[in-house]
Amino acid sequence: MEAMDQPPFETHIERPNAILFVCGMNAIRSPMAEVIAKHLLPHDIYIQSGGVKAGEADPFVGVVLEELGLELKRHTPRTMEDLEDDFFDLIVTLAPEAHHAALELTRSNAVEVIYWPTPDPTVETGSRELRLEAYRGVRDRLWSMIDERLARRLRRRAQTP
Repeated sequence: MEAMDQPPFETHIERPNAILFVCGMNAIRSPMAEVIAKHLLPHDIYIQSGGVKAGEADPFVGVVLEELGLELKRHTPRTMEDLEDDFFDLIVTLAPEAHHAALELTRSNAVEVIYWPTPDPTVETGSRELRLEAYRGVRDRLWSMIDERLARRLRRRAQTP
């Protein structure tokens, strides 16, 4: 498949060494992606998350991750500038503003930036259960994307002689 034929959400990197997930405020989508990726991907891949700006921790994130036996621990939202390590060979952006910021930040670096459009569950209003369903939808979407586009691909490559 030609590079131009590749969907924009696929990485060209054979095996990333360090992955950064970025969303708007590092409060919902990117921390979810970080926890899920740390669960699904090999443990020798360095995985972090950050935001364009720092937000407030969202308790619904921990609730929906715990439903799958995953733990958010003591996540404190941080910006991309707050990260101690800035060497990533793959940045996965989950929101338009994050994608633009990552492209600007990596303009002169050899870093691949891919965009996985992910809905913001905070737009859901209504009962607690309706709101949790929106968060579960984001969690399940991220799980599926990380599994299909990164984890399965790495497993296939590991099995190829």
